[in-house]
Amino acid sequence: MPNQPNEDLQSTAEEQASRHPLADRESFGFTVKAKIEGALGRTGTIRTPHGDIHTPAFIPVATKATIKSVRPEEILEVGAQATLANAYHLNLQPGTDVLDAAGGLGKFMNWPGPTFTDSGGFQVMSLGAGFKKVITMDSSVVPDDAAVAPDKERLALVDDDGVTFKSHIDGSTHRFTPEISMKLQHEIGADMIFAFDELTTLFNTRSYQETSLERTRLWAERCLAAHRSLTEERSHRPYQALFGVLQGAQYEDLRRKAAQDLGSMEIDGQSFDGFGIGGALDKENLGTIVGWMAEELPDDKPRHLLGISEPEDMFTAIENGADTFDCVSPSRVARTGRVYHPDGRFNIPQARFKKDFSPIDADCTCYTCTNYTRAYLHHLFKAKEMLYNTLCTIHNEHYTIKLVDDIRASIEQGRFYEFRDAVLGRYQAGSKP
Repeated sequence: MPNQPNEDLQSTAEEQASRHPLADRESFGFTVKAKIEGALGRTGTIRTPHGDIHTPAFIPVATKATIKSVRPEEILEVGAQATLANAYHLNLQPGTDVLDAAGGLGKFMNWPGPTFTDSGGFQVMSLGAGFKKVITMDSSVVPDDAAVAPDKERLALVDDDGVTFKSHIDGSTHRFTPEISMKLQHEIGADMIFAFDELTTLFNTRSYQETSLERTRLWAERCLAAHRSLTEERSHRPYQALFGVLQGAQYEDLRRKAAQDLGSMEIDGQSFDGFGIGGALDKENLGTIVGWMAEELPDDKPRHLLGISEPEDMFTAIENGADTFDCVSPSRVARTGRVYHPDGRFNIPQARFKKDFSPIDADCTCYTCTNYTRAYLHHLFKAKEMLYNTLCTIHNEHYTIKLVDDIRASIEQGRFYEFRDAVLGRYQAGSKP
């Protein structure tokens, strides 16, 4: 068989080509299905190595590889299609090497579906501001309500190469650069990861926003290069999609520039697989800002909006082009006693629920509403029983996920505006459930 050696060589070459990291990118993709008439919103499907995500979709936040107080199986039961974990927290505890050895985030936390990790940029920048939710790396701007108290130590410092920060756990010093963030996220092993960026706020000066935007652009180039290199080194792992993160605060020209720069960016054949819309977004201008970027970005790549979950914000974001979004709010507010209802959010600890033996929502099909009453939840909260957190988190996550699922259905049925007006009209009416 004289041709056998050549056939073997050809077979080997084809096998090697199939293992090439860019060839494996076929395991990730995005397809647009239906569009909102007269708007930028759409439905679609994100294809990942661990399953499809039908968009628009709400992504629950599993910060430390867990959604607080509930099992991954319960999050699957409420309809979640994917979860999002945090690279900053997982790097500090238990360490990304542990997740890598476990086979990646999904296997580590027993989650069978797609996963996201953010870059950790929000955490290191918020530490730089001092504490809480006001983030400003601009030392010349300290707003009246900023959490940069004179007796507090700034825990993070940014420079053009990256960020040096102290652990909130033990005070140890750490360093994040674009290359380090990519390495950590590759070890975590999520299906979708985010480029390292500098997060700014509405309080930063215009001058600082411009400087920061250029810094984030240069970091994005370094992330692309590092991502390609790591993908080649780790060809035994499924391909991970890299999303570029767009900043620019409230400035239209900066937001559009960020979308244009990252939307067309390519390093050694590697471009971004999707995009994250980040930074400070004034609630009243949320739709406008998302729309600016959606108009500039490629239609065939998904857009993830970082950190929203209120019903009115979700409708606005989806209408203006966001495909997926995440937020800790449904689980966080559940733990403080607040639950979602079609007639508005209300507080279970209120005395009026002490003998209310109806479910949170009579029309809700979640495990909590099917089996438990407001009176029982009121009792659990007052008694400081941990079961309260579990049951109310299940309900809030179910409510949020189902609402977005229903929005997706309304788009495909051509009745988005009618559905939006009906849902928000009822939710915002202020009636007490």
